[in-house]
Amino acid sequence: MKWAAVAMCMVELAERASYYGSQGCFSNFVRGGLPVGGNGAGAVAPGAAGENQSAGALGMGSVAASATNSTFGFLAYLIPIFGGIVADSKWGRFKTICWGTAIGAVAHVLLVIPAIPSVIASGHAYIPFIISVIILAFAAGFIKPSLGPLLCDQSPVKRPVIRVTKKGERVVLDPTATVSRYLNIFYMCINIGAFFAVATSYTERFVGFWLAFLEPGILYMLMPIVLVLAYRRLYHAPPQGSVTLEAWRVFVEIFKRGGFSKMWKGGDQFWNLAKPSYIEATQGSIDRSKIFWDDLFVEEIRQSAAACAIFFIIPIFNLADGGLGNAENDMSAAMTLNNIPNDVINNFNPLTIIVATPIITWGVYPFFERIGYPLKPMTRMSIGFLLGAANMVIGAVVQWKIYQTSPCGYYATTCDEVSPVSLGWLISLYAIPAVGEIFVNVTSYELAYTRAPARMKGLVYALCLFSSAISYALQLALSNVVQDPNLIWSYVALAVACFICAVIFPIFFKHLNEPSRSFADPARQAGLQQPNVKATQAETVDEKI
Repeated sequence: MKWAAVAMCMVELAERASYYGSQGCFSNFVRGGLPVGGNGAGAVAPGAAGENQSAGALGMGSVAASATNSTFGFLAYLIPIFGGIVADSKWGRFKTICWGTAIGAVAHVLLVIPAIPSVIASGHAYIPFIISVIILAFAAGFIKPSLGPLLCDQSPVKRPVIRVTKKGERVVLDPTATVSRYLNIFYMCINIGAFFAVATSYTERFVGFWLAFLEPGILYMLMPIVLVLAYRRLYHAPPQGSVTLEAWRVFVEIFKRGGFSKMWKGGDQFWNLAKPSYIEATQGSIDRSKIFWDDLFVEEIRQSAAACAIFFIIPIFNLADGGLGNAENDMSAAMTLNNIPNDVINNFNPLTIIVATPIITWGVYPFFERIGYPLKPMTRMSIGFLLGAANMVIGAVVQWKIYQTSPCGYYATTCDEVSPVSLGWLISLYAIPAVGEIFVNVTSYELAYTRAPARMKGLVYALCLFSSAISYALQLALSNVVQDPNLIWSYVALAVACFICAVIFPIFFKHLNEPSRSFADPARQAGLQQPNVKATQAETVDEKI
């Protein structure tokens, strides 16, 4: 991995540390009121009095906390669609990241203001808080769709190459496998950054929210430094002004030629309707002012559409990876804490990913390749969803146990006394789906990059991220439903849904197991293979002759 690629991983680490370090405090900041005997900044009372208290500030309740968290997550994964379009067509990936970084710096400064004790006490902290949260979501929306593709652009392996190792073995350097390795390392860096939420969880509990929101902002300021140092060493795929329009026109052309009747069947009959070679063969001529793409671009759109079908199933796994709404945070608030912050336990998710990623990347995957059974993309997706199903079964059992032992029975979340069930039981609910994320999320990023048109990787990557926005929208819609005494059934429903999806992938999407070999052609990324560009180049050569 080149230094430029390592630098992009460092940028992602810092950005995710600021994102998760801040987001991890949102639920407690909004849900709980100021703890009795605390310091007025949201911290718990000192000594034994605060042992089983949770940090809090605004006291707006579980529904408001879930709605705030879900709104932030929804926007942070919806706005990347706009950011991806801008990166592909106008600014390029690097410039888009720089703008996102600048917006994020402003958001982090503003986020500290509503957490100041005097502002909390005034009762008017929520409005400046939600404004800063929305601005932070916009920052993520510009950074996320560009950083992953920019990292993959730095891969030196653009096509399969045979190399001889020091041991004399002939090996094939595969571009898809290289991108997969890059993205596994990238995802590990995401979760190293996410683990920073441990620090902010303890800070909010023992000092207050003003410092918990300040710490991620300080770390965030490392990003501009790394970006400046890496700039000259990066490969910059130039923006392609009309590429989104081209993709839109492909579909317009298909439906104009009767594609509606063939839409559900798909296949060659549907996609050929937009191929210039087919149009020219059936009509005898072609208008290059309207049909300004080539056959390969249509095939790239076809691959992207197949990958997007996968992206719209992933929200089911996302919901299993954290529970519906604020369910797991509510569960933790009803358990015996023993002076552990109730929201620190979810950091076992990134910790597990940090530990498991090297094992899977350099252990599990190579092992199956050596024995002749490589784990193909749809197999990996199925494994991840099965882990999600297992996680939800455990969640249902733990929630049932809390209801059985809580002094308030099936209304444990709002009970003044906690259940004797230890917070430690939640570890599995974060560790098991964390391993699933390596199989599901990284594979989806791989599909987004390798199946996207060479000039549209930002937008397709953003559509992959949009699956998380759908998850947050579902959480927001169900926030009033996922409450006591119905919490058990939310886990049961997700367990069944994940199991069904695990069966679907290898049956209905097995065509996505075939590797894509020509996804990283620099000439195609630069738009040099477009028909109009080729025609212009040919005219220039003729003039010189």
